[in-house]
Amino acid sequence: MFKKYQHVERFGTTEVDGIERGTCFVFPKIDGTNASVWLDESGQFSCGSRNRELDRENDNAGFCNSAVENSALVGYLLKNPTHRLYGEWLVPHSLKTYRENAWRKFYVFDVCIDTEDGVEYIPYSEYVPLLEEFGIDYIPLLAEVANGTRDQFYALLEKNQFLIKDGEGAGEGIVIKNYGYKNKYGRTTWAKIVRSEFREVHAKTMGAAVINGGKIVEEEIVERFCTAAFIEKEYSKIVNEENGWSSKYIPRLLNTVFYSLVKEECWNFVKEFKNPTIDFKLLSRITTEAIKKTKPYIF
Repeated sequence: MFKKYQHVERFGTTEVDGIERGTCFVFPKIDGTNASVWLDESGQFSCGSRNRELDRENDNAGFCNSAVENSALVGYLLKNPTHRLYGEWLVPHSLKTYRENAWRKFYVFDVCIDTEDGVEYIPYSEYVPLLEEFGIDYIPLLAEVANGTRDQFYALLEKNQFLIKDGEGAGEGIVIKNYGYKNKYGRTTWAKIVRSEFREVHAKTMGAAVINGGKIVEEEIVERFCTAAFIEKEYSKIVNEENGWSSKYIPRLLNTVFYSLVKEECWNFVKEFKNPTIDFKLLSRITTEAIKKTKPYIF
């Protein structure tokens, strides 16, 4: 049965409040497309994307067709039939600075055991030897941090050189995992810091304040949460799924960005702006303006 991978929350939001307390494992965040493999109830090798189960005819960027031919993945699951491998299938999205030999490979970032209620995460130190037995690629640990501070995590952003060409800067960001952590809602949840979004927020913090009395709350929400990186991510997903861009996808992009903004960030901006009264029709229009400003050449 297909099981969707959890949404990784922004570091500093209420969904991951307190995740830094204890021992955190910090990993490079890579910019591909989410994928997973498992054995179904009948023992058949199965593949998924972020939102659906895949097959050879209904694939996502070629992942399924590659995975079913991967003897290492098949062998691993035959030996560990209750496990589920989640990872990133590295195909071009926003970031284009990965080494040429890094593309179109599956990099595991979580190994889970299926349970009746969902999945149970296996710690990094336990799953690495299991993957290495079959020569399966995985995202390596960047740092182990005990009771980390915000500044310590931010400093690790520039240390993410995983798969990046020499001299081409750092990767997309970092993911923070605390295997002993559950948030206030009782969920195991990971945190992320995306490098491009951090730079935008940091620049605005150091300069003029983004939020001031002269702006309506809908404008503040879009500036705070609908960043250029956020928009680019949704655009790249469409390009990847459709094998290119066409102007006919513009309505889909506008709807998808607004949908993702509300679905993924609504709770965060409710808390950020103290239960504001939001005109969602106006919010949608301002979101569209932000998309046009970020990607004027596609309109």
